[in-house]
Formats: sequence, C-alpha cells, structure tokens
Amino acid sequence: MPDRMITNDDWSDLSRQRPMPEIDRNRLHRYRTKRLKEALVRHDAAMCLLVNPISLRYAVDFRSYPLFQSHIPLAYLFFPQEGPSVVHGVFGPLPTAADSVRPARPLSYFEGADTLAETARLLADDIVQFLSEIGTTNRRVAVEYVNPSLTQALLQRGIEVIDGVLVSEEARVIKSEDEIACIRWAVLVAELGMAKMKEALRAGVSEVQLWALLNYTNLANDGDWHEGRMLASGPRVNPWGQEATPRIIESGDLVGFDTDMVGPMGYFADISRTFHCGPTPPSARQKQLYRLALAEIEHNLRLVRPGVSLSDFQERAWPVPEEFQKNAYSCVIHGVGMCDEYPQVRPVFRGPAAYEGILREGMVICVESYMGAVGERDGVKLEQQVLVTKEGCEIMSTFPMEAALV
Repeated sequence: MPDRMITNDDWSDLSRQRPMPEIDRNRLHRYRTKRLKEALVRHDAAMCLLVNPISLRYAVDFRSYPLFQSHIPLAYLFFPQEGPSVVHGVFGPLPTAADSVRPARPLSYFEGADTLAETARLLADDIVQFLSEIGTTNRRVAVEYVNPSLTQALLQRGIEVIDGVLVSEEARVIKSEDEIACIRWAVLVAELGMAKMKEALRAGVSEVQLWALLNYTNLANDGDWHEGRMLASGPRVNPWGQEATPRIIESGDLVGFDTDMVGPMGYFADISRTFHCGPTPPSARQKQLYRLALAEIEHNLRLVRPGVSLSDFQERAWPVPEEFQKNAYSCVIHGVGMCDEYPQVRPVFRGPAAYEGILREGMVICVESYMGAVGERDGVKLEQQVLVTKEGCEIMSTFPMEAALV
C-alpha cells in the first residue's frame, strides 16, 4: 500500500541517523544582512530591489514558491543600506526576517499584461517614497532582474539605476561559519540520496527512477529543488548535459549525474559522480575515461588556495587532451552557496578568463571534469565541492569514487 511506502521509510530523514548541525539562525541572518549592507555601501546605493528567489531567501529567508517566483515574480523586496526592509506581495508564510510587509505592484505579464508600463510608474513612485521614508538623499538604486519599464520610470524620476546583482551576488561570495554548516548538511543529504541511487542501480531500472530517489531524499529533509535532472546513462552520457529520461539502464552502462541540489535551509550541494552498472565488467576505455577525469579533478584541487587569481588558475589547470576538448565541461571551477555562484573559470582552450578575480578564504568552490570523446558512446562526469581554507581547501563531498572504474 502507498501509505506503507512512507511509514516504513526508515532511511530518508538524515536527522534520524545523525544530529543536525547547530545553526544560530539569528546570527546567520545578521551575517547575511551585514554582507548585503556592505555591498550597498561599496556601490554607493541607497537600496536594492530584489526579486530573484535566491536573493529573497538570502536577505529575509523568503521561501514561498521559488520556481514560480523565478519566472512569474509576485514578490519583491526593498532592502536599504540603512533602515527597515520591506517585502511586497507575500504569498504563503510571512518571512520571519523581514521588518514589514506591504502589497505589491504587478511585475509579470501574468499579473499586469499590457498595464506593466503604468504599474512600473507606480512602483517607481513607491521607491521614491521609500527613499524619503528612510531619510536618505542618495538617489542611487540597485535593481535586480526586472522589466526595462521600471528602469525607464526610475530614470524619469531622477533615480540612478545600477545592476542589483552587484549587491546580491557579491554579498554571497564569502560564507560564514553558519553558512558552511548549512552547506555541509546539504552535502550530507545529497550523499544519502546518492547512496540510495547506488544501491538501486541495476539493469532494468530507468534513469528517472534513479533520479527520483535523490529528489525524494532532498524533499524528505526539507530541501527545495534541483536546478535540473542531470542524469544520463549508456549512449546518453556522451555528450554531457542530457537530463534524465525513462530510458532503461543496461548492464555495462555508465551512469553519470550532477546533483545541482538546493537543499535544506536553502544551501547548495553540487556533486557529480559516474557509476558503472554491472554485472558486465567495465571496458578498458571506460576505465581510462574515469582515470583521466579523476586526474583532472585531483590536479585542479591542488591549485585551490586563497590568493590564486582566476587567470593563473586557468593557465595552470590540468591540460585536457585534445580529443576531449570539444566535449569538455564548460568550466573547471565555479563557486556555490545557495546556487551556482561567482567565480567561474573556463578551460584555457575556450579563450582567456572572462573576468579577473582571486580565490578567497571562505569561498565554497566546485571542481569539475567531463571526459568524453566526440562520436564515442561513453563519458565520465566527476565533481567535488570544497571549502577554500587558509591552507588550501577542504573537500566537503566525501562520497567515494567508483571502485570498479578506479
């Protein structure tokens, strides 16, 4: 019976198996608020208008309908450099970290249709009034991902508009002690789901059935969502980037996946592994691909330390053999926190670094590899999530590599 599938589930709730970390929620919120305000000061902005669900979670722990919010924004936040924050258009539970709540103007076509230009003018008036309320003469406002009509309306009222991501994204780069504890827990939850996937892997199981185990584990631990369904098997594992389908996994297949998981407390677990499905033994080529991917990961992990520039990291990264360059992964490292974040370093054969910067203590970084030659059946995806420490890095993702392929 379906009810017994849940009542007899004695594995998915990780807190029953090990204690959750002790997170000081008030201290966590104070740190995130401080980071946002410091970013506003750096960019000399009086306030930011936030609409991205990740930014709303970071700023005031607003969690309702995040995927809906990402394409039909119903809520937005006025977050000032000095003064109280105001959430507009709350649906669902009130965010505990917001100072007050007010009605919202329509931002989406779903809500406003052909009246969006008029509602943008009204929202611009609201922003001007808010600046007056908080007692600032600063007329520089950071606006995150909203309609051009709002920018036009603000400019007409003498407001200088800058990109809101300069505030919201920069704030998230360096993690606090509490954030790191949240990330560790998210990784543990993801690895619990990965272990269940490994246990269930056999010929006859479908890709979506395996992926569902990871998704179920995340939800059972009060996690949120996955950025994609990045799991592929057999001939679908090369080239990389194909999402899970009902394809039935066969003996001898490689099964690669990337968790891309917004987990408990809103923090990200981004781990990739490639499994081998028996009983057919792995081929020599499958083992070779795996060893190459592992070599790239291990080499690049040794480069992770504070003070390394992004361009230097790119130049010193493991040299991907030419036969794998066309299908190689889009980056060799990238940041994570509540999602994929700054910074990102792409392979050197894809051109110079897109921007400059340095790795800093307190960043959380993912180190990536994909090995698969054009026209071949097999490919291997691996990824480790690490904390940048004073001495170098600490590997946070401890799920073992595939013994049959190593």
